[in-house]
Amino acid sequence: MKKFQWGIVGLGSIAHEFAENFSQETSELAAVASRTLEKAQTFAKHYGIKKAYGNYTDMLQDETIDIIYIAVPNRQHIAHILQALEAGKHVLCEKAITMNKEELDQAIQLAEKKELVLAEAMTIFNMPLYQQLRSIIDSGKLGALKMIQAPFGSYKEPDPTNRFFNPDLAGGALLDIGTYAVSFARFFLSSQPKVIASRMIPFETGVDEQSVTILQNKENELAAISLTFQAKMPKVGIVAFENGYLTINDYPRADKAEIFYTDGTKEFIESGSTMEAMNYEIENMVKIIEGKLPNRSFYLTKDVISILDDMQVHWKKQELA
Repeated sequence: MKKFQWGIVGLGSIAHEFAENFSQETSELAAVASRTLEKAQTFAKHYGIKKAYGNYTDMLQDETIDIIYIAVPNRQHIAHILQALEAGKHVLCEKAITMNKEELDQAIQLAEKKELVLAEAMTIFNMPLYQQLRSIIDSGKLGALKMIQAPFGSYKEPDPTNRFFNPDLAGGALLDIGTYAVSFARFFLSSQPKVIASRMIPFETGVDEQSVTILQNKENELAAISLTFQAKMPKVGIVAFENGYLTINDYPRADKAEIFYTDGTKEFIESGSTMEAMNYEIENMVKIIEGKLPNRSFYLTKDVISILDDMQVHWKKQELA
């Protein structure tokens, strides 16, 4: 059986997690690339990867590599996506897949032209739990969706030079943790929402430090998105329906949920494993390439990027007010 050969672009912390957890019968982690050969070789040796490249171009020219996993900082995503697609490689890119909708549209056009798969490494769209919850919701037993709460708070040392607060590295809570909260909300919403209101408090460098956003769609479903880089908040997602509500703790990689019905009964749902989050992304990517799974979640990715764009439009109006 042919094994898909993967290459990693960018060797930061998320790439280490990806390599450490990579375990697939259909795939092999075959190559890594960095701006320095020494760093690539050290990474490759640590994880038992055969090939190490001291620049990205050489790895893209390797005809044995089928899929590129992109794990560079957000602002660099689009350049590496386009280079990989031009080289004939399928692409799985870390979230947020691009800085804005304009970049994403450019990447989609090239992927379609080259007949290649482009996908975002968004755990929420790949965890088995969410697919099971979708089946329960679609059965109608919970009734109509009413409201969603998606908080995400993470305390980061207030250092203007680190990537979390550096505007040159696309710092700010929105593109780092915000994409999880918005993806959570969009997964459950029946249709694409509009940003009804959004307020942001900037860090001293100008990037968003904290924000609160209200979303509403044509079905009058509401979602509240709360983000901060200067306070811890429990990542507990709440989705409320006519006949009950569900709660999901640590929702980015959740494998458990609880449903509380209005008649006082409860239902515990468990599916998949938090520890296998990245392997679900890898497995689904291969299934899409093989034609065994439609790339259904990608329309959600496009919707999320549009929402992130709209939030920033509101913030710009806030600055001018």
